[in-house]
Amino acid sequence: METQRPPTLTIPISCCPKKAPCPTCGKLGRRKDVLNRQIRSIAYHQVVYLDVTYGEYRARCHCCSTFRTMPTSVEFKARYDNKVRQAVLDRILEDGMSVERVIQSIHRDFLLDLSDGFVYDCLLHQAKRLDMAEHRRWVLEHFRGTLCVDELHLGRYALLLATDPLNDLAVAFALVASNDKDHMRRFLKNLKTWGLEPEVVVTDGSDLYPAVLAELWPSARHQLCVFHVLKDLHKLVLDALRRFRRGLERRGNRGRKRRRGRPSGGRKPRHRSTYKEKSAFIFSHRFLIVRRRDQMSRQERIDLNTMLNDLPELRPLRQFVDALQRLFAENQGEATAWRRHQRLTTDRDFLAVPELVKAVKKLGPEKFAKMIAFLGSAACRQMRTNNHVERINRKLRHEEKARYKWRSRRTIVRFMVLLLDRYWEHEKATRSRWLDETPPIELARESPKTVPRPRVA
Repeated sequence: METQRPPTLTIPISCCPKKAPCPTCGKLGRRKDVLNRQIRSIAYHQVVYLDVTYGEYRARCHCCSTFRTMPTSVEFKARYDNKVRQAVLDRILEDGMSVERVIQSIHRDFLLDLSDGFVYDCLLHQAKRLDMAEHRRWVLEHFRGTLCVDELHLGRYALLLATDPLNDLAVAFALVASNDKDHMRRFLKNLKTWGLEPEVVVTDGSDLYPAVLAELWPSARHQLCVFHVLKDLHKLVLDALRRFRRGLERRGNRGRKRRRGRPSGGRKPRHRSTYKEKSAFIFSHRFLIVRRRDQMSRQERIDLNTMLNDLPELRPLRQFVDALQRLFAENQGEATAWRRHQRLTTDRDFLAVPELVKAVKKLGPEKFAKMIAFLGSAACRQMRTNNHVERINRKLRHEEKARYKWRSRRTIVRFMVLLLDRYWEHEKATRSRWLDETPPIELARESPKTVPRPRVA
């Protein structure tokens, strides 16, 4: 059985006028020769060639002696046109493919065999064409005063990332050898040199930020991520629940044990749950001890009351969680938050539980002032967590994992620059489309219909 050969398509292109401008200065040169070459393009399940007829010209300037013309869709001395390069970049940056998967996809869809070197050359060529200064100017123009900062570990490197959560924009990044204060100070100092003056800086509870932020932006409010704070405090609450539950389970092991080989008598019917059953119920519903009451269903409220009745030692834990939710409520003032903080840190019921003592120590006055910075002004109230930069970090880690061989500093930086450039270009196109579109004119309900509706006979 003979295999069917794929169809071959040849597209003629001519770019050889009698006079052509110099690519450097634009001065016209006269044609001295006409040349021809074939360049590979792509089409779905077809073999496509561009039959390019171009000219060689004698220059009339001091830039060069001769020069040649080429179509705008083909780079100088290239074997493939720009469609091939764009297909490679789309599969890497948009579809998240590795180099091997890109080569297989191009061969399957367009019957074109590429090499690893050409794929890396496409990335390098695109990175050289970028204008990062223009991107920085555009980000500064649209910056809205809130900055989220976080770090991400990529192998033996650390990625420092800053984002604008209100505009959903990535501001800048830096790939450093170690995650320490010197590298963080250098990264944030570069942002200040570019002209970035944030009103609010949102970070997690790391020790890298307080001294650096106070040095670079003393007037900016430092907001600790409320999500990270509650996460650490809830972990201590769950540790206390685990200790109480295990004590309840050990109580179920008490009593007289039956000797080995002795027949067991008939058990009397019981009407109450055993200690082990209560312990198992608390373990399967342990998440209710830290869940918000306004997010509970009716059945979950019943299960929570059952847990508190079976094990009364859990009541201080639930009261502590309720006090935390009131402590970080948005509809309050700073004075109210400080009064609630004072009552929470001096409550004797909370100080009787060792895990809650550790939790209270994490709510020191100096640290608590940064936790409630979002109550200070309207600009701060717009963002009180750094979940935005955390989401972007997870996306970057997912994108970078597909390229597990890209572990050198050069390849990681190149990939990050191209990815952010693609993201910024998408945002620019979206915002310019919003500006060009005019809102539709809404007619009042009392206004008559200008166009009569045709009647159907």
